[in-house]
Amino acid sequence: MRFSDDFLNDLRSKIDIEELIARYTEVRGRGRTPVCLCPFHNEKTPSFVIYKDNQSYYCFGCGAGGDAITFIRNIENLDYTEAVRYLCERTGTPFPTDPIDDELTKRRRRCYEANREAARFFNAQLSLPHAQAAREYLHQRGLKRETVVRFGLGYAPDSWDSLIKHLRTKGYTDNELILYDLARRTAKGGCIDAFRNRLMFPIFDLRGNVIAFGGRVLDDSKPKYLNTSDTVVYKKSQALYALNFAKNGNNNRLILCEGYMDVISLHQAGFTQAVAGLGTAFTPEQAKLLSRYCEELLVCFDSDEAGVKAAQRARKILSDTDVKLRVVRMTGGKDPDEIIKKFGPERMREILEGAVNETEFALQNAKSKFDTETSDGKVGYLNEAVLILAAIPNAVKRDIYITQLSAELQVAKAAVEIQVTKAAKRNNRKEEKAVFEHAVKNLRGENDHSPNPDKKRYTKAVKAEEFLLAALICNPVYLKKFEDRLSADIFLTDYNKRIYTLITEKMKQHISIMPSSFVDELDESGIAYISMLLALEEQIGETERAFSDYLNVLAAEKKKAMQPASSSLSDADFLARIADCRKTDGGGT
Repeated sequence: MRFSDDFLNDLRSKIDIEELIARYTEVRGRGRTPVCLCPFHNEKTPSFVIYKDNQSYYCFGCGAGGDAITFIRNIENLDYTEAVRYLCERTGTPFPTDPIDDELTKRRRRCYEANREAARFFNAQLSLPHAQAAREYLHQRGLKRETVVRFGLGYAPDSWDSLIKHLRTKGYTDNELILYDLARRTAKGGCIDAFRNRLMFPIFDLRGNVIAFGGRVLDDSKPKYLNTSDTVVYKKSQALYALNFAKNGNNNRLILCEGYMDVISLHQAGFTQAVAGLGTAFTPEQAKLLSRYCEELLVCFDSDEAGVKAAQRARKILSDTDVKLRVVRMTGGKDPDEIIKKFGPERMREILEGAVNETEFALQNAKSKFDTETSDGKVGYLNEAVLILAAIPNAVKRDIYITQLSAELQVAKAAVEIQVTKAAKRNNRKEEKAVFEHAVKNLRGENDHSPNPDKKRYTKAVKAEEFLLAALICNPVYLKKFEDRLSADIFLTDYNKRIYTLITEKMKQHISIMPSSFVDELDESGIAYISMLLALEEQIGETERAFSDYLNVLAAEKKKAMQPASSSLSDADFLARIADCRKTDGGGT
């Protein structure tokens, strides 16, 4: 959708970008440029800067940047129009009734509507005679009717095209249904339902839209679960099942499970903080999403070997967030659903409250590999435990576990301390080396996030171009004052030539230069680039003299780049170049 500049300026004026970002990550410092840990990538030192003067942000670690609209688009995984609608609802601003839809917005809206219609279809099928097996399965699993209704469970008939026929009557084409992964193309070019003879679990986004489905077989066929592939509204690596329910009133605690039924059983038993992954290994994106809605996370995976390994992977990924992690040990059953059925909710509550922290979980797993009744087993366990304790940054916490390990293995505490200290020093050397290598890459420009493909080739020229563009954004009057020297032709790189053209066109139309003002012309990296230019305001000179200097540097760099190499010049041209250099240097010999 397109929005007027007046409307967007009015919307931005009602938003405090610092307050908006603080809902997702802890903001540190005050003044014009607060900082915080970037919510878009894992980091331990803040590199995400908020620029209150122009209501924008830029991360010097990953290159993410933009304004309030861009931030909401990325943090909530929304398209541009949905992000504007979200901010309108948040600020009480009336949403325009007649903007023009763009193609992506239309596709997303159609996908939402098709998924919603499919969910209604599956839910209606569950009460029909051919769904008897599905109803019996739900009864055997102990699910109440209100639970089935709350989670919108349904049934996909054992038919090749029941859903397709239904959605065709609603105006959807076969190509659309294939695009939304509600249908599949056959080898002969036909079209069949993606889900057949399965219990259906609709997956909702945080605002209650149906974005995907999971389907479970009712017999022994494979695969046991079939899940929607990524679509225009769904990325399985970036979503969590039931987070739309669990995010509300969770007392800053969430429970991470492996499957849909575990989550549903926990919710029915009163543990409404439960969520689950979506048919893929736990991802950093899911970890970051969880960190926005809880301070403590209980990892509640199955007790089998696969569940333990999955918990270990999740623990490593979550270690890069600020979430306090505890791991639940399943006792008396392989998963929460089985434990609740066997022993009831109170036993499940005891198990959850008995969850261990990540250090204790790691130590328990290390110990399970060895027979600590033998000397060799004790040594093996001690060697692994030392590495675990060496990674603890808090000296007091580390000392507590050293004391416990010493007593457990009947080994002198001093001996354990020596080994832990040695391992910690090795870790520190590795970290120092990594920091040094990162700094070297910064000096070489290898960590640069600029979308300009010529930045490494013309480092000095691009720097002059960037400062020139930033100064022009901050001082639009320079467009008139330097009109005899300003044009797209002065730029050496095609990318900044394009950015200059876009910026000056908007200035001439009296359109505000904000990151999201370029949503129709630039991709995400380009919008972040505009935010980076806005961030340069802190460094650029505020005088016309400084702006003139940027022009001079750029002119010199362009002239240098346009000159052919000396080896390709004729003798006469080579001598002429030397003469020019002497004149420039003051006539020295």
